[in-house]
Amino acid sequence: MATVRQILEKKGREVYTISPDITVFEALEKMAAYNVGALPVVDAGGNIVGIFSERDYARKVILQGKASRDIPVSEIMSTNILYVTPETTDWQCMALMTDKRVRHLPVLEGDELAGFISIGDVVKSIMDEQQFQIEQLEQYIQRGMS
Repeated sequence: MATVRQILEKKGREVYTISPDITVFEALEKMAAYNVGALPVVDAGGNIVGIFSERDYARKVILQGKASRDIPVSEIMSTNILYVTPETTDWQCMALMTDKRVRHLPVLEGDELAGFISIGDVVKSIMDEQQFQIEQLEQYIQRGMS
C-alpha cells in the first residue's frame, strides 16, 4: 500500500489556499485558474478553517438562489474537516472518503498543511499498485511456464 507521503511525492506538495473572507466568485476564479475542484480555506494564522468545493457552490449558492459575488466563502464552506497524515495509506484514505462521502482531504503534518489530495489522487495510487501486482503475477506465471 502506498502512503499519502508517496502520493504527494508523485503529485507534488503545492497547495493552493484561499482566505475565508474572499467572495465565492473570487474562489471560483481561483479554482478555475488552478484547475482544481476544491480549495482549503486558511485563516490569517495559517490554520485550516474549512474546505470550499464545487459541491458547496452548487448546493449552497446556486440551488438557494444566492449571488456568488456577494457571499464570502466563510458562509458556505464545509467546516467539518477530515484530514489525513503523510503516513495514512491510500486504502485508508479511500475508506474514509467513501464512508464520509468527501472528495478532498487536507494532509496535516503536525499542525502544518502539508498537502491536499483528491479522490482522483487516491484512485490513481490504488490503480498503480494493482497494475504493478498484475505485472508481477504475469512475470511469475511466465517464468513457471518456461
